Amino acid sequence: MKFFVTGVNGQLGHDVMNELAKRGHEGVGSDIADKYAGVADGSAVTTMPYVGLDITDKDAVAAAIEAVKSDAVIHCAAWTAVDMAEDDDKVDAVRKVNVGGTQNIADVCKALDCKMLYLSTDYVFDGQGEKPWEPDCKDYKPLNVYGQTKLEGEFAVANTLEKFFIVRIAWVFGLNGKNFIKTMINVGKTHEEVRVVNDQIGTPTYTFDLARLLVDMCETEKYGYYHATNEGGYISWYDFCVEFYKQYGLTTKVTPVTTAEYGLSKAARPTNSRLDKSKLVEAGFTPLPTWQDAVSRYLKEANL
Repeated sequence: MKFFVTGVNGQLGHDVMNELAKRGHEGVGSDIADKYAGVADGSAVTTMPYVGLDITDKDAVAAAIEAVKSDAVIHCAAWTAVDMAEDDDKVDAVRKVNVGGTQNIADVCKALDCKMLYLSTDYVFDGQGEKPWEPDCKDYKPLNVYGQTKLEGEFAVANTLEKFFIVRIAWVFGLNGKNFIKTMINVGKTHEEVRVVNDQIGTPTYTFDLARLLVDMCETEKYGYYHATNEGGYISWYDFCVEFYKQYGLTTKVTPVTTAEYGLSKAARPTNSRLDKSKLVEAGFTPLPTWQDAVSRYLKEANL
């Protein structure tokens, strides 16, 4: 199969390209930079074809994807700076990327009759309660601009295409780029104590594992909405930090605090990021390994 992948300078796009290479698929990566600007780790993504692409440029998107004659597009690119998205002077730019850019890609996929996989987020829901969100739940009430624009991106895909996958994920970490594990380990090396929220509940997602699942999906016609995170149970950010500090060997004290006590965030955050992943198994897809196992493998690869 021929794939076009957006956002390959980020955590997930990087791993998707490497997964495609492992399976012998043809993959062309793209991102806003003129040249590949991710981690130079010698993996396949650094040598596979790359196209500098602004997804908000409709004509450029059409030309890039049509040139590849894609069988599937995996759309990882997005505005993901959640707090910055709340700035009045950034809202239009966020919507232009997350909604307009997604619509541009969906339009080309429709014209080419190719599959599209769109990465979304638990932020499309209101993040309240304790019940895990089901993939086909339509009770959308985003708490912030990021969530609202990702939801509008979902609508762009679903209202344009029939051959689509919408995959909601949460708490992402990977080798390429910044993430919570990298940040907190660096902080833990220089501080005797760190404060981490314990009233936001969800499950982490290792991009290496997620990439395998996304390619699995694109090799089928089992279209629709899915939720995907690692297995291993629902936890708080505090629980997550305690575990990877333990695995890494840091003795820094981790103090649990509420979101209100922690403060700092400009954008409202969901307290309930629990995602129901049972539909994956029902559709015949292999679930991701436990997040504890994913952390172990990640720490061995990351050289932190």
